[in-house]
Amino acid sequence: MKPFAALIFDLDGTLVDTAPDFIRALTLQLARHHRPLPAADLIRCDISDGSAGLVSRAFGIDAQHSEFDALRNEFLAIYYDNLAVDSAPFAGITGLLERCQQQQIPWAIATNKPWRYTEPVLAALQLLEPAAAVICPDHVSQTKPDAEPVLLACRQMGIDAADTIMVGDHWRDIESGRRAGARTIAAGWGYLRPDEKAQEWNADRTIHCSKELEAALFDHD
Repeated sequence: MKPFAALIFDLDGTLVDTAPDFIRALTLQLARHHRPLPAADLIRCDISDGSAGLVSRAFGIDAQHSEFDALRNEFLAIYYDNLAVDSAPFAGITGLLERCQQQQIPWAIATNKPWRYTEPVLAALQLLEPAAAVICPDHVSQTKPDAEPVLLACRQMGIDAADTIMVGDHWRDIESGRRAGARTIAAGWGYLRPDEKAQEWNADRTIHCSKELEAALFDHD
């Protein structure tokens, strides 16, 4: 791609593979209720929809169910105690971030994951301090797909959105970047449903393997 001045990443499913710890938390919760665990690949598909999506699939209920809020709060409490057990950056991401540091290219995170859960994960993975900005729902009035998270990250980095690339594994990430005026990369390695096609999100580029992202960014066309 053409030269860029900054990167913004979605967190879950783009920068960090947090699925193992979501699966761990859901396994512990379902064991309490003597319920079977959905297949791991189905759980991964629901992570982009947050705790609501995970609880809804696991218990077969929607947000209007009388037990939904209690089950969601229980899940979040268990997840909080298992935030960074097996979560890790996707393959190739650590090298990419190191290259950004070497070339003095700032990078940020714009996530719909609340700060309470984001901060401990990034701290445990030693990604909190290197990030030039971390934007969570706590910091904005409108979350992705609104442009506000991307624009706030750009302001905190001191970089114009037009000189920034937003990378994400959900259409909300791409739409947020597009609305902000940033270029976008669809992360096809993330938590997509079987019938989802990242190339249909109207991103500037779609990459299906995280190990190919660095070359795609730095090997200019």
